[in-house]
Amino acid sequence: MRTDLSPGTLPAREHLPAAAAGTPVLDVVIPVYNEEKDLQPCVLRLHEHLKRTFPYAFRITIADNASTDTTPLVASRLEAELDEVKSFRLEQKGRGRALRTVWSASDSPVLAYMDVDLSTDLNALLPLVAPLISGHSDLAIGSRLARSSRVVRGPKREFISRAYNLILRGSLQARFSDAQCGFKAIRRDVAQVLLPLVEDTGWFFDTEMLVLAERAGLRIHEVPVDWVDDPDSTVHIVKTATDDLKGVWRVGKALASGSLPLDRLTRPFGDDPRDREIKDVPKGLARQLVGFCVVGGLSTLFYLLLYSGFRIVSGSQTANALALLVSAIANTAANRRLTFGVRGRGGAIRHQAQGLVVFGIGLALTSGSLAALNAATSDPAHSTELAVLIAANLAATVLRFLLFRAWVFPDRQDTPSTVVASHSPSSPTYSTQQLPQNYGPLPQRTPQYTYETAQFRAGEAAHAADAANGTWRDATMQLQPVRPHDTDSRDSR
Repeated sequence: MRTDLSPGTLPAREHLPAAAAGTPVLDVVIPVYNEEKDLQPCVLRLHEHLKRTFPYAFRITIADNASTDTTPLVASRLEAELDEVKSFRLEQKGRGRALRTVWSASDSPVLAYMDVDLSTDLNALLPLVAPLISGHSDLAIGSRLARSSRVVRGPKREFISRAYNLILRGSLQARFSDAQCGFKAIRRDVAQVLLPLVEDTGWFFDTEMLVLAERAGLRIHEVPVDWVDDPDSTVHIVKTATDDLKGVWRVGKALASGSLPLDRLTRPFGDDPRDREIKDVPKGLARQLVGFCVVGGLSTLFYLLLYSGFRIVSGSQTANALALLVSAIANTAANRRLTFGVRGRGGAIRHQAQGLVVFGIGLALTSGSLAALNAATSDPAHSTELAVLIAANLAATVLRFLLFRAWVFPDRQDTPSTVVASHSPSSPTYSTQQLPQNYGPLPQRTPQYTYETAQFRAGEAAHAADAANGTWRDATMQLQPVRPHDTDSRDSR
């Protein structure tokens, strides 16, 4: 997983301006592979619908995934006939690769995509992008599994879709209802920061993007859709399901290890100007107490089991010290991740060192209690020892929580100026700009970027002329980071 590629914390959401001269507000991407029959009627229907119903300027981008039929010719003809249609050619397959490439190069503030078969009713398009335009949400998805959705498809696909979403809920704790519907949108400022963290280049791209966005606290808007299955779909169900399960395992492992810098995707609390002074939503004391109590209860059981085991071969003081040391290390690691939400390996050694200081205080309390017990009676019962240790540990637990919250894992608000990616409508190259400090804290990390210049055929002679004029369809595009190994030989779609 790529762990250090995102530029920085997102600014607060804002309503897009009513008009942006020369820049389409919406860019709808249609990824295609060998769709010479369906491409033209799809684009014409979508173009007519947007012309008639969409109140902003728009663009339709055909992302050709290395088609081997006449799809590129159809795309070029549509581009020549319709001003709002552009074509984009990639020499490698993979729907995720196509979306990431085109979205990264687009200058539109709202980016969307839909499948070429137009299975989703287009009346859901405006409700899909409206929350993104208004600044209410970060991403939006069409859902075929919402209660008010109307869906026509066979029992096999229905079962696979619902089973897959149950897997996501059980393994990755996903709360969105439909990961696979080919009808999604994202704000460009979010895409610039989120897409570099998404590794998949195929059909799992959607799921990975949504899981990371949800875990980072971004707002995902769901729109119930009317959807009719395309009986001629060329998706390989078995291979897609296998690749998706591999992706679930990979993302789940990365989330469990805390290797993804999701804190870089956080937004400041509130969009009202009065809320801009609030650096972040304060962590709830109640939630931390619950997490600390759960971890503390499990740690106490673990400690007592260790003490009983060590007591067989050593004295009470030695057994207590060893059991408390081992359980304290486990307790600090668990509280670091689960109670105080610290992810990644940064500062782990320092936290453990501070935790050992807290352990020393607990050791003093429990050892003192045992010493007092031994002074009171020469041969105390094992049950009496355990009772005294439980009481001493309760006192140590209260003190441990206060020290953890105030010293080991404080809620720091110190923040330097923030650097985020920006994009000029007249050029697909990215620059950086300094944001005011009231946009909220950034983790102290220095991103390691790998930039490459990728050559893409964006059309024929018409694209070369556009490149000379500096318009969107530049033949050579500077894209936000491209991995050197960004090939997908397993993707046959």
